[in-house]
Amino acid sequence: MHALRYFFETAAASLWRGRRAAALAILTIAAGLFVLGFFLLLNVNLQRLVSRWGESAEMSVYLADTATSDELKNIDDMIATSGMARERRYTSKQDAAARFRTDFPDLAGAATALRGNPFPASFDIQLKPEVRDVTGAVDGLASALRAMPGAIDVRYDREWLARLNAVVRGVRVAGGIIVLLLAIAAAMTVANVVRLAAAARSAEIEIMQLVGAPFTYVRGPFVVEGILQGGLGALVALGALAVAHIFVRMRFSPAITPVLGGGMTFLSAPLTVLLLVGGMFLGCLSGYAVARRVR
Repeated sequence: MHALRYFFETAAASLWRGRRAAALAILTIAAGLFVLGFFLLLNVNLQRLVSRWGESAEMSVYLADTATSDELKNIDDMIATSGMARERRYTSKQDAAARFRTDFPDLAGAATALRGNPFPASFDIQLKPEVRDVTGAVDGLASALRAMPGAIDVRYDREWLARLNAVVRGVRVAGGIIVLLLAIAAAMTVANVVRLAAAARSAEIEIMQLVGAPFTYVRGPFVVEGILQGGLGALVALGALAVAHIFVRMRFSPAITPVLGGGMTFLSAPLTVLLLVGGMFLGCLSGYAVARRVR
């Protein structure tokens, strides 16, 4: 306990003496962790969007205007016997036009001005959750329905979900590369600050060695100094992320809430702790790298 107290007191005094350089190191770590937190926050909310769209994804079988009642019955029976449909409903041409006017009120006038009703009737299918990701089965059902008399096209939202998943993967890769570069820059900055502190205390360290002080007492404060810088940088990053999250929610909530089915989600407690511990670990490694060189 006495040793830990000595480490923290010495590290805090060293940070205060070199506060300008320490502030630069803290801000560098904060910038890296802020970017990491930003990508984590973006990933969490994109995953919510993918899940929500996946739950509401539909397969639509568009029908020819000339489809007979027997053809419609055959298509309906195919859907029912496939065992993949959790729910299915028939949408007439009139219902399709009304839904378009409701979903796109700005274009309702243009649709009304057209001669006749251009919207086809359709069977809209909600797939069972256990078969949504079974690509071969879903594609097979779509191909079978597309080939049936009376059907003119089959559309499934899986294509859009695949593109959205590709965007999520791209965000992860880009975020990982940027965070790695910033982490290296932050570690180098912390190491330089701790190295300057070691140079400033060279006379004190020499005296401690002459009187036989254990290397733990000589090197410990440098490791703790790195941990403090990393922890402070993480706290600054988390504070900036919280402010940015509140601003985005207040400014763009009307547009975001309908898309996500609720407000934006902030980082979970485990991810918040991970950022804080990550900053401290990064500082600890930098401090330890410098402490090992102290002889």
